[in-house]
Amino acid sequence: MKVRPGVELASLTDVGCHRENNEDSYGYWEPDDDASFAAVGRLALVADGMGGHEGGQIASFIAVDTVIENYSASREADPQKRLLTALDKAHRRIQQQSQENPTLNNMGTTCTAFSLIGAQLCFVHVGDSRLCLLREGKLRVLTRDHTLVARLMERGLVRAEDAGEHPQKHVLTSALGVAGEIEIDFPPKPLPIQSGDTFLICTDGLWGQVSSSEIEQVLTSQSPANACRALVDLAKEHGGPDNITLQIARIL
Repeated sequence: MKVRPGVELASLTDVGCHRENNEDSYGYWEPDDDASFAAVGRLALVADGMGGHEGGQIASFIAVDTVIENYSASREADPQKRLLTALDKAHRRIQQQSQENPTLNNMGTTCTAFSLIGAQLCFVHVGDSRLCLLREGKLRVLTRDHTLVARLMERGLVRAEDAGEHPQKHVLTSALGVAGEIEIDFPPKPLPIQSGDTFLICTDGLWGQVSSSEIEQVLTSQSPANACRALVDLAKEHGGPDNITLQIARIL
């Protein structure tokens, strides 16, 4: 995997402690030529599939493959619009596969993707994977979970301290391939980035088991590669009930 200077990148996925299959997928892409790189930058994404023995694996793979394929091939000049179109095409492709194969008719996936273009970041997000920013030692979640519990919290019906134990905490309100239309989160304009910023995208197998303060401490004190290993180990020490996938990009 080619990674140009300017960012330190690391990725890791693990089946966890209780699952037989890994239904997560991740990907990274950047163009070969410098002119294209200046225009569309780097792309990183994770996806957490669901839908039976094979459906989750297939859905998350389709999502990652389709987003990279369409983002890289698009002629759209605006990287944010590229991301939105690519995510929508992934949604449609998963739906098509479900319709063509009845054994896959319940499959779907989360997908969180970001592109780094110069000193700006664009992103798209569906589901309950997360994009986080560590800046000057403080961790901030940039995405909003598309879950029933998150919606209840927004309405003041569930307290944040009770969300982790809520019986419907894993119920998604939006996912690729599941409904006719999807709810996509994206920033109103590209976010400015600066040297030293560290971006983390991860599935809920990580953030659901490792606290924000633990993630913050690991990202602050370790290189991206070491942080990936340490965070996966922490998630597994805390039970590791789900697949665990993450990518870390530190701006140099």
